[in-house]
Amino acid sequence: MGAFKGSKTVSYFEWQTVLLIAACYSFWFVLILAGETMSLWFLIPLLAITTTLHLSIVHEVVHGHPTSSPVLNQLLVSLPISWIFPFERFRDTHLQHHETGELTDPLDDPESWYVYTKEWVNFGYPLKLVLTFNNTLAGRMLIGPTITLLRFYASEVATFASKPWMRTYMLRVWGIHFLLCSLLILLITRYGSHPGWVYALSAYAGLSILLIRTFLEHQAAEDHSERTVIIEMSCPIAFLFLFNNLHALHHEKPGIAWYRLPATYKAMRTELLARNKYYVYSSYAEIFRRYFFRPKEPVEFPLEAKSLRPSVKLVKAGHS
Repeated sequence: MGAFKGSKTVSYFEWQTVLLIAACYSFWFVLILAGETMSLWFLIPLLAITTTLHLSIVHEVVHGHPTSSPVLNQLLVSLPISWIFPFERFRDTHLQHHETGELTDPLDDPESWYVYTKEWVNFGYPLKLVLTFNNTLAGRMLIGPTITLLRFYASEVATFASKPWMRTYMLRVWGIHFLLCSLLILLITRYGSHPGWVYALSAYAGLSILLIRTFLEHQAAEDHSERTVIIEMSCPIAFLFLFNNLHALHHEKPGIAWYRLPATYKAMRTELLARNKYYVYSSYAEIFRRYFFRPKEPVEFPLEAKSLRPSVKLVKAGHS
């Protein structure tokens, strides 16, 4: 982080991330403009990869990058080429995920994939089958994006219905998101050469790729330090995730910029792995091999008996 001290705050400008944002948007526009010259077998995967990178960059911005100005940071990623989430609502829920003291608990962690047994026993067999399949990597990639979107949108509707004080904020956030998505549709209609399903499928596939990273990055464990994974091998997909495969390090030091994570991990490897009790995988290839068709763990939250307490919402929507 290139930082210099001002009178009261530390200002910084991370040119590496700014260039990455520019490259991501530029590549997306090139694909839109040049799409008619490309086979869909190339165009859709390239758009999907660009979507995944954009989602990774948005995550980086949520954590205070690439400048010391939150307003500027948000403006830099304001055009939602990944389509699915308004920036502010993703920020609100993701920061809650980081700040909760009960990581993986479905009562407190909005990014938990577990469900309580009292809910599980009331699910019908088809839903249980779907959720069990979703706990395989193949399922997470195929139907995980649908489940992710349904959960997120259902949560938004429930929040809007149950929390009147948030309605003005949520209407503003979603209104801006819909306007920006409309602008993207106009751009695609004017300059693109393919039907809308191509871009919808690309966005779905981009989220599917991202869910490879989130598939097992947290596990329910009594010791909180054992709940967050490390996947060690640096490879192209690790760059696509902006090195969030080193997820235990990200949770310990969420302010570290993506391009500093590998060196920081190398320096801290011994202590990090000792703390997370070696919840570590050598590569994503190992994860594909072990869990592509086999659930990593049950859907039911194994620590429910110790977690039946009022939910603690640590991040209020509308506050960064």
